[in-house]
Amino acid sequence: MHVNCAMSADGKIAGCDRTQVTISSDEDKARAKNLRRKYDAILVGVGTVIADDPHLTLKDLDYDTNPIRIVLDPHGRTPDEAQVLDERAPTIMVTLEGCDREWDCEEIVRKGKDAIDLPAVLEELAEEMGIENILVEGGGRTIASFFRAGLVDRYTVFVGGLVIGGSGAPTPCDGDGWVVPGGVKLELRDVETLGNGALLTFEPKR
Repeated sequence: MHVNCAMSADGKIAGCDRTQVTISSDEDKARAKNLRRKYDAILVGVGTVIADDPHLTLKDLDYDTNPIRIVLDPHGRTPDEAQVLDERAPTIMVTLEGCDREWDCEEIVRKGKDAIDLPAVLEELAEEMGIENILVEGGGRTIASFFRAGLVDRYTVFVGGLVIGGSGAPTPCDGDGWVVPGGVKLELRDVETLGNGALLTFEPKR
């Protein structure tokens, strides 16, 4: 599981009101587009869908060649008109077992009662749909859920040359938090300058 995101120099991924802020340099944007080509699927949480309305596709690819889009949406909040449900690529919606919301999409997976059961979801995606390598692009709560479940194999974060500020602004690993003695240990594998910022590549210590 590869997590890829961008944050400001003060560790924020958006404004306090969740307003999208341009953080990535042109060089990092090009890297992120090329990175998407290497994965079976691109995954985001419903918060990212509602705040940014991304399409999560590559313009030069069609429905059959674009990576599959996966949205974690526990309670079925994704609007029917969201771009992630358009005709440019297949989309898989993931909800809690108790959610009965339907969408016009490729597949709906329902796993978990109080929180989405990520290991069960990944197992079904691999066994039933052949999806084995996934790029997680956000938001902060979704990224945190993968770290909390111990499912992250690689973490790349672009640190942009700006300060957003605000104690309430979201971070790459957001949400209520959890107690991990000493934190989730990461090993720095690479540092690369990309325009007015730097790309850091980490791998969790097992």
